[in-house]
Amino acid sequence: MASLGNLTPKYGSKHKRKRLGTGQGSGHGQTSTRGQKGQGSTSGGTKRSGFQGGQTTLMRRIPKSGFNNSKFRKEYQWVNISSLEKYFPAGADINPEELLKRRLIKCACRVKILGDGELKKAFNVTAHAFSKGAAERIAKAGGKTALIEDKTAETDKK
Repeated sequence: MASLGNLTPKYGSKHKRKRLGTGQGSGHGQTSTRGQKGQGSTSGGTKRSGFQGGQTTLMRRIPKSGFNNSKFRKEYQWVNISSLEKYFPAGADINPEELLKRRLIKCACRVKILGDGELKKAFNVTAHAFSKGAAERIAKAGGKTALIEDKTAETDKK
């Protein structure tokens, strides 16, 4: 009967470790399977990734191009006004905390309201940013928009 105490691996699935530098008779003595001379024959003789034997590496041969502003980019969670229409009653006060409770956004970070969809209910919406179309549609339905001041913008100016 098989139990945890007498389980063994399948024959051939486990291999014996190659013991290097154990004498001439082992077949792995003297140079320890590293060949005769050269850069990799001694300890510490490894080459960094991308090394091309003294030739200028590919990364240095390809010209630099483009610009990446990801360090300073502002990430927004976005919500369409069609979702507000669907998940909130008329006259509701909508802010990032309410959107997070209803799982319309994934985290309590910056929120931008986008103007995709129709809006028939009036809402009081507070967010970090609004698209032009979203702000117009909310105002047209009789609602109000309010911007949240971004605290990180104040520290960037200093």
